[in-house]
Amino acid sequence: MNDYQRIAAAIEFIRANSREQPSLDAIAAHIHLSPFHFQRLFKEWAGVSPKKFLQYISAEHARELLLKNKTLSDVSFEAGLSGTSRLHDLFVAVEAMTPGEFKNGGENLEISYIFSATAFGDVIIAATKKGICKIDFIEDREVAVEKLSTYWPKAVLKEKTNEHHQPVLQFFQQDWTNLSRIKLHLKGSAFQLKVWEALLKIPSGELSTYASIAHSIHKPKAFRAVGTAIGDNPVAYLIPCHRVIKSTGIIGEYHWGSDRKTSIIGWEQSQLLGEAI
Repeated sequence: MNDYQRIAAAIEFIRANSREQPSLDAIAAHIHLSPFHFQRLFKEWAGVSPKKFLQYISAEHARELLLKNKTLSDVSFEAGLSGTSRLHDLFVAVEAMTPGEFKNGGENLEISYIFSATAFGDVIIAATKKGICKIDFIEDREVAVEKLSTYWPKAVLKEKTNEHHQPVLQFFQQDWTNLSRIKLHLKGSAFQLKVWEALLKIPSGELSTYASIAHSIHKPKAFRAVGTAIGDNPVAYLIPCHRVIKSTGIIGEYHWGSDRKTSIIGWEQSQLLGEAI
C-alpha cells in the first residue's frame, strides 16, 4: 500500500464514521499505523494536519466557498487578466477532434500512452500528435490499456512518450511553469467541449456547482445535461471536474471515486490555505 492508498483509506474511514468524529488514534489504527506515523505521513502528503484537512472537506467549508459566488469574470479580473478566455489560455489549449475522427473511433490516429504516479494514485496518460486525449486514474495497467482501446477502438496504441506527455508529467509533479504548453485533443460533442472548457476556468482551491456551470455556458436549464457531460470528462484532474459539487456543499460522486474526489479537494485547499484557517 503506497502513501496515497493509506491516505485514501483514512479518508474513506473518516467519511464513513463522520458522525462519531473518529479520533486520531482510531483513524491510525484503521490503516495499521501508529498515531505518530499517521500524523507525520498525513502532513507530508497534505501539508496540514488531519484535523485541518477535515475542515477543508466539510460541507460547511464547501458552502462557504460556494457562497463567495465569484463569477469566472471576477476571477479573471482579480488575477489581472483581461477576461475568462485569457485565464483559460494561460492554462491549456483545447482542440476538438474533426467530425471524421470523432465518428470513426480514431481510425488513422496513433495514440501514445505512458503510466505515471501522482499524489492521488497512478494514471495512464494518452496523447495524439496534437495533444492529450485521455487521462485515467488506474488500478491495473492491463485493464487501463483495454479501456483505452475501447475508447479508441480503431486507433493504433503504442506505449511510448511523445512531446505532449512531459508538460503533464511536470504538472503532476507540481511544476506549473509550463502550463501553457499543455494541449488537449478531445473527442466530444460541441456541448461537452463547452462544459469541459468551463471546468478549466475553475481555479484551484475554488468550487462550483452544476447549476453555475450551466449558467456559465448560457444553458441555465441544462444542469442535468451538464452533470452528464462532467461525468464523461476524459481527462482526469487536468480538466478539474472534481471542483464541481452539489449546491448543498455535499461533494457528491466522481468518475474515479468519491474518496479520491474528496482527497483532491482537500489537498488543493491545503495547498492554497495551509494552516491559515
